[in-house]
Amino acid sequence: MARKTKLERFNDHVLSKFEIYNSLFLTLPFDGIQQTSLLLPLFTHSCRQGFKANKSPQQIVDDFLDAYGRDIDTDKLHHLFFNFIQYIERQVVLFDAIEDAAFAEVNNMHGRGTVRYIKEESVGRGKVDDLKAYLKRFNVRLVLTAHPTQFYPGSVLGIITDLSNAIKHDNLDQIKQLLTQLGKTRFFNKTKPTPYDEAVSLLWFLENVFYHSSSRIYGYLKQHIFNGEDFENTLFNFGFWPGGDRDGNPFVTPEISIKTAKSLKYSIQRNYYRDLRRLKRKITFDQVDDKISRLEDGMYKTLLYPDEGEITISDLQTELDEIAQILKTKHQGIYSSEIDDLRHKVRLFGYHFASLDIRQDSRIHASVFEKIVSHPEIQKYTSSLPSNYNDQALEERIGSLTKMKGKVPVDIFEDEMTIHTLGSIYAMKTIQEQNGERGCHRYIISNCGSLEQILQLFALHRLCGWDEPTVDMIPLFETISDLDSAKEIMRNLYSNEDYSKHLKSRNKKQTIMLGFSDGTKDGGYIMANWSIYKAKETLTEVSQDFGIEVAFFDGRGGPPARGGGNTHKFYASLGEKISSNDIQITIQGQTISSNFGTIDSSQFNLEQLLSSGVQNQVLNGSRTVLSDDDRQTLQSLADISYQKYQDFKSHPKFVPYLEHMSTLNFYAKTNIGSRPSKRGNSKGLNFSDLRAIPFVGSWSQSKQNVPGFFGVGSAIKEFEDKGMFDKVHQLYCNSPFFKTLVDNSMMSLSKSFFGLTAHIANDPEYGAFWNIIHDEYKLSERLLLKLTGFKELMEDQPAGKKSIDLREQIVMPLLTIQQYALSKLQELKKDGEENSTTKKVYEKLVTRSLFGNINASRNSA
Repeated sequence: MARKTKLERFNDHVLSKFEIYNSLFLTLPFDGIQQTSLLLPLFTHSCRQGFKANKSPQQIVDDFLDAYGRDIDTDKLHHLFFNFIQYIERQVVLFDAIEDAAFAEVNNMHGRGTVRYIKEESVGRGKVDDLKAYLKRFNVRLVLTAHPTQFYPGSVLGIITDLSNAIKHDNLDQIKQLLTQLGKTRFFNKTKPTPYDEAVSLLWFLENVFYHSSSRIYGYLKQHIFNGEDFENTLFNFGFWPGGDRDGNPFVTPEISIKTAKSLKYSIQRNYYRDLRRLKRKITFDQVDDKISRLEDGMYKTLLYPDEGEITISDLQTELDEIAQILKTKHQGIYSSEIDDLRHKVRLFGYHFASLDIRQDSRIHASVFEKIVSHPEIQKYTSSLPSNYNDQALEERIGSLTKMKGKVPVDIFEDEMTIHTLGSIYAMKTIQEQNGERGCHRYIISNCGSLEQILQLFALHRLCGWDEPTVDMIPLFETISDLDSAKEIMRNLYSNEDYSKHLKSRNKKQTIMLGFSDGTKDGGYIMANWSIYKAKETLTEVSQDFGIEVAFFDGRGGPPARGGGNTHKFYASLGEKISSNDIQITIQGQTISSNFGTIDSSQFNLEQLLSSGVQNQVLNGSRTVLSDDDRQTLQSLADISYQKYQDFKSHPKFVPYLEHMSTLNFYAKTNIGSRPSKRGNSKGLNFSDLRAIPFVGSWSQSKQNVPGFFGVGSAIKEFEDKGMFDKVHQLYCNSPFFKTLVDNSMMSLSKSFFGLTAHIANDPEYGAFWNIIHDEYKLSERLLLKLTGFKELMEDQPAGKKSIDLREQIVMPLLTIQQYALSKLQELKKDGEENSTTKKVYEKLVTRSLFGNINASRNSA
């Protein structure tokens, strides 16, 4: 019998189960559940029919009341809407849990991109030795960030996990019980979480998912490709930003960083203890039973009394190695695989679990540096700071920066930012002493645009008594202009004698971070992605010129507009001019829970990333090369789309539209993250201070998804108008990179629904601006379908499209309520009733509706 298609498997294991279990909500013992469950389908029907008839959300609500709720007054309507929102939020959770439960059934866990697939392909092509060499040098680094794109509190995430397990085993009684629990559990935080709260939340994924999935992959490769022999490469590394990312977050202090690192260490030691306790029940043989018992007892005491001495990581590794050897030589290798699994976990996670990255804005460093060099007593703590430093020319200052050393105390300063910035560097030293060097060895400079900014950070470390800092200084290039300048900045950095010595102590490896989110916000979709691609080429070239291995760290979000979408396809498409022995990416919020929320989904997506370079580097023997013609076409598309996007941003209604016609101003009220929604303290909306998450998320809430497509259609149309469309089609056929951009842009278009906001077309103030967006959407849709030959968007991903469509259907009433409330707020503003009680109700409706929509989209911000 032929294997069913992915769409058929999705219908069997997701759609059918959702229809069955969704009906259970009717049986739950909640006040008003009967009325809500009766009226919500009717309201959903009114929404669908209304949008088909080009009606506004206000008209849809009026029609609904005329047909089904003539006895419902305004207060009752608002109460009903809040009940709808609560109901829909829980429907979304149910759908998430069902998809999680069905992941291994819907996705082919042994298909293309999995380790089993690459193993069989390599064997069939006689490429096993090449595959081994690749696996020995390649590394995937996932960096978990606390960026606020996850609206589920921890309690709800726990319910999703339990519900998913119950669904997997068709345990109807437990499912009903969990749905009842879900109905009584709050879906939002009463107060904003602290950075430490965010750290604890993400620790759950390290403890319960990545700890197991990463080791499972290593075990398979060791057994089936390396024939049971150890290979030194850990394959995976994990980074951690909560508690270390100070960029724009004043609540992250050095004390929080140290506290977070302690929790990371405690969590990994607790996982080791659990494994040792399980192994103790199995390994009951002479010569090894005492060893495993001592380890288990020692780790238990380490957890309870860490200040009284602990098992060192080297002692733990040595003991496990001895146990493994005795099992193989004396006991026929029984339980060797379990011991080997723990040995690999210890090599991978050490006592740090994940490396805590520190990040701060270059402008903050400059301000702090100014405070330091201007302090009247600074010469007491350093003899290498020129007294005339502030008067030196740029070239002289750069020479001075690399010579600075000293030990500047924190307590001589009164400025809080200076205290925290220097304190963070001292905290890094403390964490390295407690968790090992890998515990905290990376410092990222946001908004990096010059050589001086990198060397300022280098000098700050040496002024904190760290003559040879065991720290990787990582510049983050974000804007289009910074990306263009990156090659020259790094050339000058590599040429610096003192920094070159530092790189030698770091194994001659330089990590460079590139920001997809702010790049797209700054330059538009095509230009941002193309600029990052070109920057990687030129940075690879200049690094090779100096004998430096460069690793690219990509700051990505969930949606295509922030570098998300089909991420593994992006890495598989990189050309031969780009260094690609590492994949380093940020993952955050929904991306963590949707792509890595279960062991199955985590294993699958880790394998996709791991194998992304195999096709080009191993199986095909060479990687893609863009021809000069294709490169010129892509550059022209980027230039045209960039200009279109810049004109759009310069429109006088651009910022006012975001402020008044979207949910932008409501992100700060959601209590989903500790970080403010914008940089700086300006009262008004300054676009340069606006963070990428609320910017992209606001377009997503309006179902317009502008950053994921704007300028794409206009760029292709110019080629079409000149009779050169075949050049774009040639590029699409030849370049996996451009094809990936097109695929991801189609995903953004698929998640758009302009019927929701079509009423704005008639608005006297914003109607013309809305039409600009809508026209570009229609143009992009038409030309991408023409380019791909598809009849509908995402035609080649039917299961993915079906999932999107079902989620959009679930939240359509919620979106209608949100737009209805936004319209009412505009009316109140025009009527001068901005301080009314009614206004607060509408604001609450908008804020509450954010949660379900974001969670349903899974990668919208």
